[in-house]
Amino acid sequence: QVQLVESGGGLVQPGGSLRLSCAASGSIFSIRTMGWYRQAPGKERELVAAITSVGNRNYADSVKGRFTISRENAKSTLYLQMNSLKPEDTAVYYCNAQRFATEYWGQGTQVTVSS
Repeated sequence: QVQLVESGGGLVQPGGSLRLSCAASGSIFSIRTMGWYRQAPGKERELVAAITSVGNRNYADSVKGRFTISRENAKSTLYLQMNSLKPEDTAVYYCNAQRFATEYWGQGTQVTVSS
């Protein structure tokens, strides 16, 4: 089992920044890809960014150039630096980890972008 705990969400004005963190614990050995997903009210959950164990990254087109995903393997922690935030970035953000054939999810953290 893998436990994921997100932190760092909150309320921010348009154009502002936030940094999300996801701490992984438990059977973290052999976690391969980790990522951030988000779900806005009335919408499906979507991939925001993902990073493999060797550092390969991919981003949703809507966040390219604004968000940066990083991973600190020694601390088993995943980050999402979000800059130039827009109201449409408002959503619950979830941390995801893939270990063998199993996916694990955190409980989510709310990000609200509003003036």
